[in-house]
Amino acid sequence: MIKLNPYLNFLGKTEEAFNFYKSVFGGEFAMIQKFKDTPQFEGKEKIPEADMEKIMHIALPIGGEVLMGTDALESAGHTLTFGNNISLTISVDSKEEADRIFNGLLEQGKVAMPMSDTFWGAYFGMVDDNFGVKWMVSFDAKYADKK
Repeated sequence: MIKLNPYLNFLGKTEEAFNFYKSVFGGEFAMIQKFKDTPQFEGKEKIPEADMEKIMHIALPIGGEVLMGTDALESAGHTLTFGNNISLTISVDSKEEADRIFNGLLEQGKVAMPMSDTFWGAYFGMVDDNFGVKWMVSFDAKYADKK
């Protein structure tokens, strides 16, 4: 089964925004991870200390779907303009399906992050399609087994 979830980007206001969404929709965060908590950024000097406290990933279940988000770090070269502040996340049931969808979206598009196994356990990639829509494609065996 394919699931589609919105992924929001903010400039340092992700935690504030998601606390607001939580106050509106209720529920509890399924995940909240700051940049300082990830092995990818541990001990790295390329990211200022102040950015280490920003949100790398947050997830708030709403109904049967999940609203997700991150802080776009200007210190890491990210920019945020109207149109790139949201990505659509597709969660699928197999690596093969992830590759099929990723490659389909890639037609005349651009790879933002190739499909690969990640430190958080998912097979994951990002692609900007030909129309400028940002997509995240993910297969996570620990969630696929529960369907």
